[in-house]
Amino acid sequence: MQFFIAVAYQDPTHLLEIARTAEEAGFGGIVVSDHLVYPQALKTPYPYTRDGIPRWAPDTPWPDPFVAVGAMAAVTTRLRFLTSIFVLPLRHPVLAAKTIATAAVMSGDRLTVGVGAGWMREEFEAVGQPFGGRGRRMVEAVDAMRTLWRGGMVEHHGEFYDIGPLQMSPVPRRPVPVYGGGLSAAAIERAATRWDGWASEIQTSAELRDIVAKLNAHRARVGRSDRPFGVCAAVRDCIDVEGYRRMGDLGVTELITVPWLFYGDDAQPLARKCEGIRRFGEQVIARMPETTPS
Repeated sequence: MQFFIAVAYQDPTHLLEIARTAEEAGFGGIVVSDHLVYPQALKTPYPYTRDGIPRWAPDTPWPDPFVAVGAMAAVTTRLRFLTSIFVLPLRHPVLAAKTIATAAVMSGDRLTVGVGAGWMREEFEAVGQPFGGRGRRMVEAVDAMRTLWRGGMVEHHGEFYDIGPLQMSPVPRRPVPVYGGGLSAAAIERAATRWDGWASEIQTSAELRDIVAKLNAHRARVGRSDRPFGVCAAVRDCIDVEGYRRMGDLGVTELITVPWLFYGDDAQPLARKCEGIRRFGEQVIARMPETTPS
């Protein structure tokens, strides 16, 4: 298990220093998130709060995740990057495959892509994409991207996309791992049976144990239990070394933290946030040798 820092809601100009500090402190990676816009009149309820209101304000920055990854990769050598999540059905798979492949190549194959179907109808309307059927489009888009990433002349002909024959370059030197996001029964089954891992929202440890059991049952059912599988999790009641160790034993591979929140609030200046990253590295990561990145 490795510790990853979630950088959603942060000032984009702070990300390079956060990434450099995280690498020095022994973190395994950075988690970046994705939204295109915030509509003036948001009618779609946010599915992860009780009142349906998002956790962020309309002016919260959401930098393009792969531009952010490219910038952070340029100032680090070991840190990994994971999108949780990238709203894939908002984009055509050829364009998404090109962007992701470039980020993977430029980062030295340090990229994992967590994809999700999305929840905000207004974002889909803003770019002229249908909201209905987005889950099926996402599944086909991943298949199309994996085909394009093989390199050479390829083609894909499916329900939603008719592509090629054509060739994309550059392509990743090895396959880009794809995690599936989402808490619905369909999303959990899809991640377990089709993809390389699952990316959580914010769960309790009990909720996470239940989800991991479901993931493992689906993997066993389709004969995938012996294949590597990632679990990227944010656990709201896991706040000490023993709790983190239990998450590793459960099968969590990337544990999401916001380390400076242990030492202050999110309004701290960048220097204080970086000090929080260093303190977490000394007080937690250094006490868990098995989490130290190789």
